[in-house]
Amino acid sequence: MPAVTPNTPSQDDAGVPVTRRMSWAEAAAAADATKPSRAPAPARVPSSAPAAPPTAPPESGRPAAPIASVPGDRTGDVAPEAAAPSSDAPAFRRSRPTVADAIAESPMPDFISSPGLFVKEQKPRPVGGFRGALYNLTGGAWNLGPGAKQRQEDELGRRISRQLQGSYNTAILSLKGGIGKTSTTVGVGLTLAEYRGDAPCAIDANPDSGDLVERALGEGIYQQSSPRTITDLLENIESIDSLTALARYMHHAGRLHLIAGEQDPEVSDSLTAGEYLRIRKLISSYYSVALTDCGTGVTHNAMSGILQSADNLVIAAGYAVSGAKRARSTLHWLASHGYEDLARNAIVVITDKDEVSSRVDKDAIEEHLSGICRELIAVPHDRGVADGDLVTLDVLKPETRRAYKEIAAAIVDGYR
Repeated sequence: MPAVTPNTPSQDDAGVPVTRRMSWAEAAAAADATKPSRAPAPARVPSSAPAAPPTAPPESGRPAAPIASVPGDRTGDVAPEAAAPSSDAPAFRRSRPTVADAIAESPMPDFISSPGLFVKEQKPRPVGGFRGALYNLTGGAWNLGPGAKQRQEDELGRRISRQLQGSYNTAILSLKGGIGKTSTTVGVGLTLAEYRGDAPCAIDANPDSGDLVERALGEGIYQQSSPRTITDLLENIESIDSLTALARYMHHAGRLHLIAGEQDPEVSDSLTAGEYLRIRKLISSYYSVALTDCGTGVTHNAMSGILQSADNLVIAAGYAVSGAKRARSTLHWLASHGYEDLARNAIVVITDKDEVSSRVDKDAIEEHLSGICRELIAVPHDRGVADGDLVTLDVLKPETRRAYKEIAAAIVDGYR
């Protein structure tokens, strides 16, 4: 193969660029070296600020001036990739969302209000009856859930145990003695103590030597305990600044806390409206529910303070014709003396204490009273209530206990 001698430029070829022959490898390397690389994207310019034109390098003594665009000159041209995006350009987004994006955009489940999303709901355990027997025999494998009666009982318990904001007071009163006023106070107080998380308080404000504590503790236990009364509490009320100090003047029937009435006839009628309001203010600092066992009638000294601080009323009545008339008279008196709301929202409790004869039309008496109060509840005859001695829930009939639960639920429903 003959040798190739490079052409030597002659005189005539002066000024003409010399074309050098190269191999294919050298040509490919040269092409790669001259291939333009992707320029980095320029910094984003706020849409509110106008884009500044390019400027030429300043000469000595002259300010920089914008470079004019010359036709055919590609000095000012910018590659499409390097052009600054306009303010109308859409925001940068990934074409396919990542797992993190999917989790962030999915709604967060509510673990508190929707526990059923993660845990299967379990039926309540049936108690008593065929359902309860089947549950016990199968070791819980067959759970038909509670029956209608048990569901009603559970609903009463839920209403009684409702959380309260503040302190409330219910007055239990009547125009006639011996018709179940104090036994209702004790029975309802023990029921509240059984179902509520906070202990209730019962105050004996009866001016006629009330026996509230004796009915809750029993005569023998009360006599053996320190007989502190509402009078002792009033004498030392300024020094009481804690529940521990207040407990020295209280009696306890389980979780029911009681303030005994004055037993001395000479001072039993001396409780005034102002003194009762002082006691009520002290009790409201430590108890959310208070029951006040009032005396017979509505005109004794403390009664105006009791009605002024009461949130609702329980009117005790009996199935005797005279008891029903007195209950209606009590409601009319309240409505005509500025206590219309208390009368309208009152709960009338008819206690069959003396087991009246069949000649008395109980339905007619209930109808006579039901239209002038918020709710009317009947307590059946029960020897555990009628004998005037200790009242305990364990010895009461199921029907009597249910009546006290209905009264307690109605009382709490009235606390708004």
